[in-house]
Amino acid sequence: VASSNPRADKVQICRSMSAEAADRVAVSGSRPSTPPQTSWFEFLLDEMLLENHLQKSHPDPVPVQLVIQFLEQAAKPSVNEQNQVQPPADNRRNRTLKLLALKVAAHLKWDLDVLEKGLTIPVLNMLLNELLCVSKVPPGVKHVDLDLSTLPPTTAMAVIIYNRWAIRTIVLSSFPEKQTKPGPHQMNMLNVVQQEKELTENILSVLKEQAADSIMVLEGSLGLKKDFYIHTLRTLDLLAADPSTANGETESSTAGLRISADELHCQVHYDLGGIFFQQGCSDQLAYEKAREHFQQTRELLLKFDLTLHVHLDEKRLAGYWNACRALTGALDPSDTQLNPYGQINSLIRTHNYQVKAFIKDNVSLSLPNHLRQSVLREFLHKVQQGGLDEVCHKLCVCNAVRDALQGEVLSVRFHQLLHKPRKHVVDFMLEVCTRSLDKDRSSETSKRKMVIFLKCSLAEPHLVFVVTAHKLFTELLKEEDRKILVEQMRKRSATVNLCAKPLPSFYDIPAAASVNIGQLEQQLILCLDARRIRQILIELHSMAERPFWRVNNKWEVPPDYINVILNIKDNLTKDLVYILMAKGLHCITVKDFAHTRQLFSACLELVTEFSPKLRQVMLNEMLLLEVRAHETGVAEGSNVRPPPDLVSRVRGYLEMRIHDLPLRQIVGEECVAFMLNWRENEYLTLQVPQQLVMNNPYIKLGQLLASTCKELPGPKESRRTAKELWEVVVQICSVSNQHKRNSDGRVSLIKQRESSMGILRFITFIKKLREPLVLTTLISLFVRFHSIVRDDIVNEVTAEYLAIWPSTLANMQAVDVEAVAVTVKELVTYALTLNPNNQSWLITQADIYFVTNQYSAALHFYLQAGAVCSDFFTKAVAPDVYTDQVLKRMIKCCSMLNCHTQVAVLCQFLREVDYMTAFKALQEQNSHDAMDSFYDYIWDVTILEYLTHIHHKRGESEKRQIAIKAIGQTELNASNPEEVLQLAAQKRKKKFLQAMAKLYF
Repeated sequence: VASSNPRADKVQICRSMSAEAADRVAVSGSRPSTPPQTSWFEFLLDEMLLENHLQKSHPDPVPVQLVIQFLEQAAKPSVNEQNQVQPPADNRRNRTLKLLALKVAAHLKWDLDVLEKGLTIPVLNMLLNELLCVSKVPPGVKHVDLDLSTLPPTTAMAVIIYNRWAIRTIVLSSFPEKQTKPGPHQMNMLNVVQQEKELTENILSVLKEQAADSIMVLEGSLGLKKDFYIHTLRTLDLLAADPSTANGETESSTAGLRISADELHCQVHYDLGGIFFQQGCSDQLAYEKAREHFQQTRELLLKFDLTLHVHLDEKRLAGYWNACRALTGALDPSDTQLNPYGQINSLIRTHNYQVKAFIKDNVSLSLPNHLRQSVLREFLHKVQQGGLDEVCHKLCVCNAVRDALQGEVLSVRFHQLLHKPRKHVVDFMLEVCTRSLDKDRSSETSKRKMVIFLKCSLAEPHLVFVVTAHKLFTELLKEEDRKILVEQMRKRSATVNLCAKPLPSFYDIPAAASVNIGQLEQQLILCLDARRIRQILIELHSMAERPFWRVNNKWEVPPDYINVILNIKDNLTKDLVYILMAKGLHCITVKDFAHTRQLFSACLELVTEFSPKLRQVMLNEMLLLEVRAHETGVAEGSNVRPPPDLVSRVRGYLEMRIHDLPLRQIVGEECVAFMLNWRENEYLTLQVPQQLVMNNPYIKLGQLLASTCKELPGPKESRRTAKELWEVVVQICSVSNQHKRNSDGRVSLIKQRESSMGILRFITFIKKLREPLVLTTLISLFVRFHSIVRDDIVNEVTAEYLAIWPSTLANMQAVDVEAVAVTVKELVTYALTLNPNNQSWLITQADIYFVTNQYSAALHFYLQAGAVCSDFFTKAVAPDVYTDQVLKRMIKCCSMLNCHTQVAVLCQFLREVDYMTAFKALQEQNSHDAMDSFYDYIWDVTILEYLTHIHHKRGESEKRQIAIKAIGQTELNASNPEEVLQLAAQKRKKKFLQAMAKLYF
């Protein structure tokens, strides 16, 4: 609330700032030669001080620093009588500080270049929002929905400035910035810096979301032909003197700083060009728009003799202009105003492959050498595709002359060119040398370097007479020097047969055999085509006789098959079989089933000719491929049942008689999992031969699972298979350091190592299952197992069908308790990935978190179980889901989380309301929930009356009134019919559970 006594306000400010002023005076007193810095609060006390301060030639603090100080002080939160932090108060002091900040910006004529350099994005965002506020921009209305032509001039200008800043900030934020590493003395500032960074990112995300609107606003402003006005110190004083007057109804709307339409349009075109150029990376058409805006900017700049109100970097504009023309193909090679970059880019885009620009650059030396080299590389790439070899030769010569003039080493490519020079290449080289050297103005150093270059050319005997006879050579060397050099070259060439065939080019030297082998091996590694693999291997074996299946150490074949493959006598066939199988297995792991089929089919066709054993191996692997491909499709959402042929092949594998055949255990595992997933329980229990069961223990596990599921929920006498399944799982989870055999002589699942390995393999098998009844059975078994080994009757995990399992263990000391706990968690988590809405699994998951003291996670799953069976609590939760045990666990979770009001509400859900727990919870004062906001969910009048008593006793009158209001609701009247009371309770239950779900989901 604004004070009615301004003088009293000033006195209060003086008192509050006395300590700071004393410190300032003390410091300034020690340095009499340095003028004391003016503190921010002094501007509040003297209305004329700010304007006088800004008129100084070197004000201290500088204007942008004043803006920061004013806005920081205005944004400081306040503390109320209860020591609670409140948002900044809207009082006269803070309004005056914001106005002072606006006045400083007005003094700077709202130059965004200056403001952006001196202010951070959060401070500038706050400043411009204050400008919108004082300019009476309608709050709550999108700027794109405003008609700028109907707004007062200063209001329209405020909207334009804000949206200009928005798109400029987006552009500036896209430039990379070097991160400054804080020193030891700055470490305490890290939190502040992090907070500012997060605030900046939030503002940027909003600006980017609204970028399209900002562009539309600025494009709309280009249609306005009238002059604009922007706030000055005087207009801001006028608004402050009469804040109730609407902007535009006083002279303040046209009393501001006049900005001509051309000046504004020039600046807006420049800013729009910047944002469209930035968008051009993802939208090629944006470069066209950027070019048009930069062209308009250039044309408008020509109109102004003196641009008082246009603030842009003309060098950057020129760079933007050239870049846009290059990117849009609008460059004209004949344009004399083009810089060398633009000329070269234009020539390349118009396919005008002249090298005049490079010859000129040999004199001016304006292009960086790396650009010239990159152009040559681009042309060489086109040579490989066909054509442009002549251009490459010329460009290579130009670059060589440039290197010579700069004292650089000549490239290998140029020396190769001189090995086989054609006449026109030599003539062109001498022409470039002549045009690259201005004989009248060139320095002696340049001439000396050119002579050295020509001498390098003379190193080739076939060039001696051509070069020495050229006019440039005779001009650069004196007669005596020239004669000496020519004589030396003749003596040296006397021992050389000038008619002999020139030395071969580097690229003409044939590759060594080892190079060809390396290239073929690289192709072999990358190739997935079976025919091409065979062809490469034939070529390799014709060049060297060694095992090429070892080329890549990533090629892996199962140990069960290695001996069979390596016993193949023909080395080429051995390599081919090994590589085809290894590549096919790799393709399965990356779910590239099409290539796997091709590779395996080729391998099958190959081995069928000579090895029945390998033929059956490949048939088994192809069966595994089809099973995995179908199960992958189901996991990705397909509901198509497997074709009868695939089911028949799986049955055939499970009925197979073993005759010295290498079998991978995983094939049997996945076949069993496949049959369980498609409910072939009857087949598994009756048809699988005992020999295969003995060879693969997971097939026995599948049989027991199928039998147990088939008998659920059966009478007690039919639980024999459940007991057998229990014994197998106990065996898996038990520690064993030696071979263990059952009474029938079969080797157990654990062999010579601790249980962790068996558990991991078992979990892998479980994660191939997706049939709900099978998973429910396994969850039930492991929950019972977990409860026995934990031996905690109070905190037991619940699940379905617990009664079918034994209640004791014969040898508990041998059980790996940690492995059991891990398996329970993994199993339930995996099951919920398949069906997140299975309420039984959700309750089990919640219980697991509950017994491990993870109360927030437990509440999440208890609430999710209730939500899925009640359409997000729009219906009553079934009593068999929210049993008294579940509700009591939810109550304990809330209590352990210090959410005591939630505890009181949940106590009503029990069949018999637990008043003792509810009252004890309400007595707690350190509650972390919303307390009185939950009173509307209480329907038990006794609890509400107790609440009223508690608040009265504590003197909490407001909360007491809320409780009384809750009691006074007519639907809670004890005289109401039972149906009305039940309806009131159900309504509150629903709303409370929905509110809890929003808290814990």
